[in-house]
Amino acid sequence: MPEITAPVPRDDRPEDSRRERLRRTFDEDAELYDRARPGYPAALYDDLAELAEAGPGSRVLEVGCGTGQATVPLAGRGCRITAVEAGPSMAAVARRNLAGARDVEVVTAEFESWPLPSEPYDTVLAVTSFHWIDPAVRVTRAADALRPGGALAVVRTQHVAGGTEEFFLDVQRCYERFDPDTKPGTRPPAAAEVDHADHAEEVARSGRFGPTVFRRYEHDVTYTAPEYLEVLRTYSGHRALPEDARRGLLSSIAELIDGRYGGRVTKRYLIELGISRRR
Repeated sequence: MPEITAPVPRDDRPEDSRRERLRRTFDEDAELYDRARPGYPAALYDDLAELAEAGPGSRVLEVGCGTGQATVPLAGRGCRITAVEAGPSMAAVARRNLAGARDVEVVTAEFESWPLPSEPYDTVLAVTSFHWIDPAVRVTRAADALRPGGALAVVRTQHVAGGTEEFFLDVQRCYERFDPDTKPGTRPPAAAEVDHADHAEEVARSGRFGPTVFRRYEHDVTYTAPEYLEVLRTYSGHRALPEDARRGLLSSIAELIDGRYGGRVTKRYLIELGISRRR
């Protein structure tokens, strides 16, 4: 699979600088990200095929593919995929994971500045990556990449109440001790409390898309203490902590899991798919 690169833009606005700094943390250890991050339920891909026409032979532009957690299953379902990934290390692992896939191209580029091909796509897909793209251009760029009637598909993931609920209350003391930005008493919301209106409103404001249709999936994953720490090490907020604080936080979480919860905890994810059709 050939490597394709494109120039990386520079933006000195404070909010863009912070977003870019956190986004770059994912590329620091692409192998860990590939090993630790959980996949997505089969129902998500069924709904992508039904609602966004991301099925056999369809042209899919995936924005922020990471190491290919969603790309590999889509390639297995016969999609023709262009996957754009800003991190060179992440893109390299994605190419390795997709080495046997047909009709898949991984491009190392920032979506914001990547030259769009002349042939439009059937689907633009962003799996837990849309929030890392510049909000000033992400919806309009997606619309420009799509054919009329094509679908913007955005997947968002959030930790919600469920699983080993008492652990996620206890662990807040670890965060309050080592991360000064932690709000006291923080706890995961119930899935029903998670609002998707912000995304629907952002897409609607562009005037380029029709109403957004949502599907939701609750997904439980059980981790040993070492497995859970690996997941935490992939999160940008944890990676951005000072080294001593991060080490203390992770050590205290491991002690909590092993000492009070028998070495295993279950985390509940809410995975939300939003589909918007280009006008």
